[in-house]
Amino acid sequence: MKSAVETLNPTRVRLSIEVPFEELKDSLDAAYKKINQQVTVKGFRKGKIPARIIDQRFGRGAVLEEAVNDALPKFYTDAVNEAELNVLGQPEVDITELKDGETLNFTAEVDVRPTIEIPDYSGIEVEVDAIEVTEEDIDKSVEQLRERFASTSPVERAAEDGDVVTLDLEAKVDGEVLEDGVATGVSYTIGSGELLEGVDAAVTGVEAGGEATFTSELKGGSAAGKEAEVTVKVTQVAARELPALDDEFAQLASEFDTLEELRADSRKRLENMKQYDQATQAQERVLEKLLELVEVPVPEKLLEDEINTRKHNLEHHQLGQMGLDLEKYLEIQGKTVEEFDAETKEAAVKGIKTQFVLDELVNKEKLNVNQEELTEHLMRRAASSNMSPDQFAQAVVEGGQVPMLVGEVARGKALAVVVEAATVKDTNGEIIDLDDEEEDETTETAEAATEETPAVEAEAAEAPEEKPEA
Repeated sequence: MKSAVETLNPTRVRLSIEVPFEELKDSLDAAYKKINQQVTVKGFRKGKIPARIIDQRFGRGAVLEEAVNDALPKFYTDAVNEAELNVLGQPEVDITELKDGETLNFTAEVDVRPTIEIPDYSGIEVEVDAIEVTEEDIDKSVEQLRERFASTSPVERAAEDGDVVTLDLEAKVDGEVLEDGVATGVSYTIGSGELLEGVDAAVTGVEAGGEATFTSELKGGSAAGKEAEVTVKVTQVAARELPALDDEFAQLASEFDTLEELRADSRKRLENMKQYDQATQAQERVLEKLLELVEVPVPEKLLEDEINTRKHNLEHHQLGQMGLDLEKYLEIQGKTVEEFDAETKEAAVKGIKTQFVLDELVNKEKLNVNQEELTEHLMRRAASSNMSPDQFAQAVVEGGQVPMLVGEVARGKALAVVVEAATVKDTNGEIIDLDDEEEDETTETAEAATEETPAVEAEAAEAPEEKPEA
């Protein structure tokens, strides 16, 4: 076999492959054997039909077609390996010449990873928010904890903002009560916004035993997106009572003895949260600066596949779970189709570029992933997927996704290298040292940037669908 590579553009090549006919012998033998098992000829036992009889009855062309289809993936893979190409996706194959007994010539066009030059990134500088926890922040945190320990007691008066009411609801569309539009004994805090739009105004001022009717657009269920007439009956009104803000409350709501200790702990937790947010912000901004430094051509077919994948996942998974379609989602977001398409393309381009750049950094910095790092990452992914580590690990292995997880960890480590080399200052001009931060955050940042880019991972060459003409 002989092969030559022609570069069509920075992300696509054409392989020209010549195969001497004798190298098709194994595939020809396999083709005759396969056809033998599929056909019957009077006078011959099944599987024992001579090759010349198959040629006469079914045509040599059918045998050649079967043999070539069987052989193409191997010759294509050999050519890719010989040229040391890093291919993306399936090739477009064209049989240019097939002479029985002489030669098989074909071409294969395929996307390849572009060659990327990583420049010196040590000069990257970014600014992040300073870590500031105010007394107001602490007050809000303690007040949220206090809300969790509020008690309720029934009252004989009209419902007011902040009261907890027990409701029976009935929704009608076009005068018909929906099968899934009836609910009883629903507990609702007025002003929380956790039920249908319009319910707050409807029940405010209504006493236990009273009713009100309002119209609202349904967010889920069988009539999602439709206007419904909702009748709501208030069966109970209860006032919420907050505990006194004192040492006794601190002992009730925490492991601390005094309110002062509880507030000090709240400050520490808020500082940790802001430190985490600051580190994430630094990683995102360093990544943006890095991408600005690197010229990364994006394969057109890969980008098209990535955009389609993102749209499919949004429409058929995320929005489907919310009972929305794309049209309704765009209406809620206040976006046009054109704006949505532009944003999706921008995110897809960034995801592909990020993965290319970080993968190149992994190679340049010779970064490896050990078993402990992979296990820790698997545990985090399992938790975010609401699965046990064993269940998630089994799903990963069965789905052949271990290399994908290894890639995620490696890219996180690559981003951490760049962040460590960068200069990060807060808005007060103070230099931030992120050396002690866990690499978990950089892995998550890298994951978010490359979210839903399976096409880049799918680099295995697959058998072409084109069939030769004998």
